[in-house]
Amino acid sequence: MTLWREWWKVVAQLRPAVSRTRSFLWLAVALAGISIRPDLLGVTSLIRALGFQGIFYHSLLDFFHSSAVNLNRLTVVWTQLVLRIHPGVLRENGRLLLVGDGLKVGKAGKKMPAVKLLYQSAEGNTKPEYIMGHSCQAVAILCKAVESVFAVPLASRIHEGLVFSNRDRRTLLDKMVLLIHSLGIVDPFYFIADAYYASRKVVLPLLENHHHLIAQVRKNSVAFLPAEQPPRRTKGRPRIYGRKIRLRNLFRDQDSMEIADSPVYGEQNVQLRFRSKDLLWRPVGVVVRFVAVVHPNRGKCILMTTDLNLAPIDLIRLYGWRFKIELSFKQALHVFGTYLYHFWMKIMTPIRRGNGNQHLHRKPKNYRDAVRRKIDAYHRHIQIGLIAQGLLQYLSAAFPKLVWQSFGSWLRTIRPGIPPSEKVVALALKNTLPDFLLNSPDDSILTKFLQERIDFNRSEGLRLAGNFP
Repeated sequence: MTLWREWWKVVAQLRPAVSRTRSFLWLAVALAGISIRPDLLGVTSLIRALGFQGIFYHSLLDFFHSSAVNLNRLTVVWTQLVLRIHPGVLRENGRLLLVGDGLKVGKAGKKMPAVKLLYQSAEGNTKPEYIMGHSCQAVAILCKAVESVFAVPLASRIHEGLVFSNRDRRTLLDKMVLLIHSLGIVDPFYFIADAYYASRKVVLPLLENHHHLIAQVRKNSVAFLPAEQPPRRTKGRPRIYGRKIRLRNLFRDQDSMEIADSPVYGEQNVQLRFRSKDLLWRPVGVVVRFVAVVHPNRGKCILMTTDLNLAPIDLIRLYGWRFKIELSFKQALHVFGTYLYHFWMKIMTPIRRGNGNQHLHRKPKNYRDAVRRKIDAYHRHIQIGLIAQGLLQYLSAAFPKLVWQSFGSWLRTIRPGIPPSEKVVALALKNTLPDFLLNSPDDSILTKFLQERIDFNRSEGLRLAGNFP
C-alpha cells in the first residue's frame, strides 16, 4: 500500500499539465494501467489491467485524443519533477547529463499518419534492413539508483514521415535541438549522443545556451591546428586554420599513449590507451577536445567534447553511459509498450508499403487537422508511457527495500547494490493494488474514481475487489 501512496504523491504533482480534474484522473488511470498491464495489446490491455468495465474503453481512447492534456506543458512539468524529486540525478562539473538518440518502431497500419519506409543500419536476424514504421527521437537524463545508473526518459517525438509545408527545411538534427529546448531545463548540461549528432546544427545551439556536447566522431574526420600568426600584421583576413590533422593519425605510436584503468560503466580489470588533442574543428569553427581511445576488446574510437575543461578520462566515462538510453528503449518497448499504440485515422488515404514522407500541403484543412490530432494522440501515448517508466525508476531508486518487500515472488538475480528493475517494480505495484484500493483514505479521489469503474464480474475486477468490505 505504501508503494502506491508514494506513486500517487508524484503523480498528483502532474496536475498543472491538465486543464480539467476528470482528465487528470484519466491521466492517472493511464499511468497506472501502463505500469501494471499484463500484456502490450493497446488500450484494451489497460482496461484489463485495472479490471474496468468495457464501456470505459472509449473514454480512455478519447482521453489520448483530448486537448485537455497539454503535451508541451506535461513534458516540462515532468522534467522539472524529475529534477526535483529524484534522489540520484547525476551531475558532472555542476552540469546535468542528458542522453539522446533515435528509435525506429515498426508499424503495419495503412491508415496511420507518419508511417514511412525506414532504413536500419544495424541489420540482424530480428532487425531487418528496411521496415515500415515511425521514426522517433528521444531525450533522457542520467540518474543513479543504488550502485547502478538509469536513463530516466524525459520526452520523445515522431520526427519523420509528415511534410506540412515544402518550405520546412528542418532536419532531424534541428528537431532534436528543439526537443531538448522544449524540456525547459535552465541548468547547464552535457548532451551525450552518438556520431550522428556531432554536427554544427547541434553544437552551435548548445554553445549559445552554455551547454556542451559529448559525442563520437568518425575516424575519417579532420581537424586543424590554430594558424600561426606572423609577427607583423599583413593585408587581408588573418588565417584561422593551420595544418590539417587527420584524426585517425592520433592512433599512431600507441606505445606513447596514456594508459589508464577503464572508467566505462561495469568494466573491471580492463586497461585502455588514449590520447587527447585540442584542435580547431571546421564544422563549428571553435576548438574542440578530441580523445582517441584504444580499447582491448571494443577496438578504436574517437570521442569529442566542446568542453575543454573536461578531463579525457572523464569524457570516456561519460560517453560510456550513453548506452543507458538503449536499455531505456528496450524497457519502453518490451515492458511498458510505450510505442505500441494502434490509433488509426478513418478518413486517411491508405499508404502503400515502401512509401516515403506524406506531403500534406495540398490536402484540405480538415484532413490536415485530423492528421495533427492523430499525431498528438501518438505523442500523448508515448509521453505517458515514458512518465510511467520514469515513475517506476524513481520508486526503484528511492524505495528499493519497499519494492522487494512488495514483490512477493522469487528472482535468481537479486544482488546487493543492484536496484529492482522496472519489471520488478511493476509486479510489486500489481500485487499491492488491491490493498491500496481497500486501505486508502475515504476522501481519496483516485481510489473512488477507480472503484466506480471496476467490473466485478471479471476475474481482474474480483481480484482487485477481493478484500473490499
